[in-house]
Amino acid sequence: GLVLGIYSSEKDEGAAQFTSAGDAFDRLVSGKLRELLAVCGPPLKKGKTRIFHGLHQDFPSVVVVGLGKKNAGVNDQENWNEGKENIRAAVAVGCRQIQDLEIPCVEVDPCGDAQAAAEGAVLGLHEYNELKQKKKPAVTPQLHGSAESEGWQKGVTYAEGQNLARYLMEAPANYITPIKFAEHIEQKLRSFSNVKVHIRPESWIATQQMGAFLSVAKGSAEPPIFLEIHYLGGANTNDSPLVFVGKGVTFDSGGISLKPSSGMDAMRADMGGAATVCSAIVTAAALNLPLNIIGLAPLCENMPSGKANKPGDVVRAKNGKTIQVDNTDAEGRLLLADALCYAHNFNARAIVNAATLTGAMDVALGSAATGVFTNSSWLWTHLYEASILTGDRVWRMPLFEHYTKQVTDCPLADLSNIGKYSRAGGACTAAAFLKEFVTASHWAHLDIAGVMSNKDEVPYLRKGMAGRPTRTLVEFAARLSQDSHN
Repeated sequence: GLVLGIYSSEKDEGAAQFTSAGDAFDRLVSGKLRELLAVCGPPLKKGKTRIFHGLHQDFPSVVVVGLGKKNAGVNDQENWNEGKENIRAAVAVGCRQIQDLEIPCVEVDPCGDAQAAAEGAVLGLHEYNELKQKKKPAVTPQLHGSAESEGWQKGVTYAEGQNLARYLMEAPANYITPIKFAEHIEQKLRSFSNVKVHIRPESWIATQQMGAFLSVAKGSAEPPIFLEIHYLGGANTNDSPLVFVGKGVTFDSGGISLKPSSGMDAMRADMGGAATVCSAIVTAAALNLPLNIIGLAPLCENMPSGKANKPGDVVRAKNGKTIQVDNTDAEGRLLLADALCYAHNFNARAIVNAATLTGAMDVALGSAATGVFTNSSWLWTHLYEASILTGDRVWRMPLFEHYTKQVTDCPLADLSNIGKYSRAGGACTAAAFLKEFVTASHWAHLDIAGVMSNKDEVPYLRKGMAGRPTRTLVEFAARLSQDSHN
């Protein structure tokens, strides 16, 4: 199969304009493609397709997809590069049509941006069907022509990174337990000589005095794991690393503060923070990015049992602060509190944590963007600029003292794990809680609860767990590595 792009004309009338690959193919078939497009209805709108069969012996089926306007670039209102997003969406829909025809291989027009085209193809075709006997036919996308093979390969690597996070998040919680998560990541990194993976057991966690993390883990029969990854890509292995921290609750029942049963199965993806940061490091290693990255993922289940945290219990975090657990379903911040304390051991250039932390984040932004709370405008700018390129957007949220007061005003301990006006500003009070465990001057907390899954909002992702914002984290790391080079 072959997927070709076509731009809409600037004026409503007038012939649509082929990409250079489309032009070349049209010449190959003596102008037949242009003729057919002219007679089979109105010009192709953005994201719409037409399929032609029998035009050329090498390509029995050709899908032509609308790319929208040719000169679409950065849209300041939308905070993304519209041209790149149009390509991702168009290529994804074209590749899926080839898949529906059960054609095993598809060549993809680079559409002027091979990286975006590769991302659209590889993200658009991905589906979790490991446990089904009947699977959709596998389709291998490849670049049509050879002009932009470097950009294409980069796009494939970025997309495969996000697909790894999607795989981990989508898999059932009895398949991805804390130890199986850690082993899966270790296996992905095994071939890289500049990566060390430490799978820390419960005894190590206890010696680190991570009392908040252990208090969540003790409710489950699955033992907790602290996963620690060192990627040494920098010219000097002693250079200050970027530290990624990810919340790794492989199943979140809510604990004693039990969640409603409706939709609880989706809480197998409550380790989305760990999945995205670990996948970003796997991708950074595959791209051989010239910087040092450390990944930290506290992994456990949050379950109700005779040993579980009870509302009102007080636990002690690694830095000595006491925490009143007023709601056992606000457990992610307990894991992160200890992991953030530990992150300060590495003299980090920046600490970035990601977590499916609060339903309040989903209420605030929905699935449009990841909420970012940060004490560093330098860090914010890098994340924001990365997200414009990837189309996986971020939006800055407030870290006001106003919210800190709501978690520090606590009857029994230094902090409560929920704000005292429970429903008000829930994502902001959670961020204020985390800030109490951070002394680094460049720290960002990404609340990814709203972008955890995709219904139909991102056209190049199928329904299911989204693996967002893995590509934005990778692009951010790539920008940081250029920064240190300059």
